Amino acid sequence: MSAEAPSRSAAPRWRQALAASQPYRLPALALLVLAGLALWQGPRLLLGPEVPVSPVLQRDFVQSVVASGHVETPHRVSIAAQIVGTVRRVPVAEGQQVVAGQLLLELESSEARAALAQAELAVRQAEARLRQLREVQAPVAQTGVRQAQAGLDNARAQWGRAQQLFQQGFIGQAALDEARKTLELSEAQLRAAQTQLATAQPQGSDSALAAAALAQAQASVDAARARLGYTSLRAPVAGQLISRDVEPGDVVQAGKTLMQLSPAGPTELVVQIDEKNLQLLALGQPAQASADAYPDQRFAARLSYINPGVDLQRGSVEVKLSVPEPPATLRQDMTVSVDIQVARRPQALLLPLDAVREAEGAKPWALKVEGRHAQRQALQLGLRSGGWVEVLQGLQAGDLVVPPSASAVREGSRLRPVSAKP
Repeated sequence: MSAEAPSRSAAPRWRQALAASQPYRLPALALLVLAGLALWQGPRLLLGPEVPVSPVLQRDFVQSVVASGHVETPHRVSIAAQIVGTVRRVPVAEGQQVVAGQLLLELESSEARAALAQAELAVRQAEARLRQLREVQAPVAQTGVRQAQAGLDNARAQWGRAQQLFQQGFIGQAALDEARKTLELSEAQLRAAQTQLATAQPQGSDSALAAAALAQAQASVDAARARLGYTSLRAPVAGQLISRDVEPGDVVQAGKTLMQLSPAGPTELVVQIDEKNLQLLALGQPAQASADAYPDQRFAARLSYINPGVDLQRGSVEVKLSVPEPPATLRQDMTVSVDIQVARRPQALLLPLDAVREAEGAKPWALKVEGRHAQRQALQLGLRSGGWVEVLQGLQAGDLVVPPSASAVREGSRLRPVSAKP
């Protein structure tokens, strides 16, 4: 019992000692906390917060206008029938390369062939008629003239004898009148024979009519042959058949497009450029392009055409770029992306565009880091492209700029700049 007594008496003394020391330990802990806060927040309060900044870089700079468009040749040829007909065969397929004059489509041609044969027969008939005039009628007319001339000579001789006999009183007035009528008839017969001969001559009316009939028949042959030619549609130029909308057995109408041919030749890129970039464009500017289907295969192009008009609905200008060496993967109507190089500056001062305040206004400016403070600096800007802008005046290479994303930083604010990766 005596051994337990000291332990019960010692416990109150320990608690009393601990309680007596609490007023002294609490201020010490508070001092430690305050010291930690001072170490943690002291640089921030004294030197300012850490702020990512953008440095001004100096390097070669190319300004480009980016646009999208499609591939096409300078022109396309629409293949259409000139007559109504039934398609007999189509010996070509879509996408096929064809040469000039190659058969693309054939229509039923039996009626056209019969019309041609009939026209050719009419030509032979007209030729026979003309030959008949020259070989038969003209010689017969010449014989008739000679016979009429002989009859006239005989009638004149009889008329002379009748006059003498009448004067001598051997014949009466009736016989004399009969001789005169015979003479007049012979003269008329000669004139008729001469007229018939004249018409049978090459310059005569019968010959002219026969020659006109022959020419008309030959024209009918040409028309029939042309109509027969309309039954065969051939490639006017070499190229690639990019569309085919007809099958054997179809009844086609005149003028309706059945196929489209892309002629072999230079390839062009047709793109729409925002009209606000029109002042930057000039013929001959180089460009880099790529098809959306093959984005890693870039190829060279050159600005070759600027439309003089502006599309009112879209507010854009159509431009065309020639492709001197198109890649084999390029296809008609492919969508392409184009970067047109409109200007180049060697060793230009560059700043990220998003680091400039009021970049679209008349007086752009930036928060430039001066020592440990941010100061407002007026800028003069130049070329812009790809999120970068050329600084003409106001900054030097290596200067640091506070971007607008650091909204807590104002002009005159303290800060500790931390360079961001450009």
